[in-house]
Amino acid sequence: METVTETEHDKLGPIGKPVVIDRDTELRRALVAEFQAAAQAARDAAASADHDVDEAVHDYRKALRRARAVLALVAKALPRSERRAVKKALQEARRALGNARDHAVAPETLASLPLSDEDRVIAKAVVDAAAEAMPARHEIKQGLAEGAARALAQVEALEAALPPSLPWSTVVKGLRTTYDEARCARKAAKRSVRQFHRWRRRSKELGYQLDVVGGFAGLRVAEIQKEIEGATDPQSPVVDLIMLRDFIETHGSRGDALDRLTDTIDTQLEDLMKDARRAGSQAFRKKPRKFGKRLTRAVERDLAPATDDGVS
Repeated sequence: METVTETEHDKLGPIGKPVVIDRDTELRRALVAEFQAAAQAARDAAASADHDVDEAVHDYRKALRRARAVLALVAKALPRSERRAVKKALQEARRALGNARDHAVAPETLASLPLSDEDRVIAKAVVDAAAEAMPARHEIKQGLAEGAARALAQVEALEAALPPSLPWSTVVKGLRTTYDEARCARKAAKRSVRQFHRWRRRSKELGYQLDVVGGFAGLRVAEIQKEIEGATDPQSPVVDLIMLRDFIETHGSRGDALDRLTDTIDTQLEDLMKDARRAGSQAFRKKPRKFGKRLTRAVERDLAPATDDGVS
């Protein structure tokens, strides 16, 4: 990327934003700050558990997903051992609250499904049985507090492991990697529920990454982010059904009635997966290298000094 000319007119960029992407040390500082903000958001969510524990779990897991997305942006600049250690810490902190999340979401998802009266009776029996295995409130709060503390500890680890400067080329490689993983998972999701879930995770992280970069750039990057989010939205009901199916198999009593309920879910799941893959075809049509080039051009245009007629 060409360096933006630093004049008194454009030190703050064409839209009043500090120039970050063309300054390697400033880009490093800004991305570490984004990682820290995500970790702090997880801590804030944990602190809110007394108000609404389910919402706290949701916000906590969302914050850690964003932290992982920022980590992926700088991954190419990190030594392998440090990268794996930070990634593992974030994964474990997030997964520790996965069971609590499932118990909060599964009953709502079941209630929203179009079911026969017989299936509705079985669904209620599953929810009642699952309630006995639901983590205690104090255990959830403890898990939130411990996980948030572990996430915040990774800020110092990341700061220490990164080199003094971080070029845009490293960041765009991270974006391309996330995009490539999402794109490949979408293709494999035609026959794999597991790969669909992977597509969902990488798509969400890609959206967070574009949100971060868009904060340094402008509207053209935001437009790319909007395209990815348009592909991500139809994935939500699918992953809820995937979770629900596992939830039912874990807590339901084996028998023909439970089999009918899972068959009903499978039918809806198959249709929604097809719809979601179709909705995501355009957003993931480009090969990773072309996606990276498109993003770099968008950043360059966003950061270009405005002309007299206001066009950059």
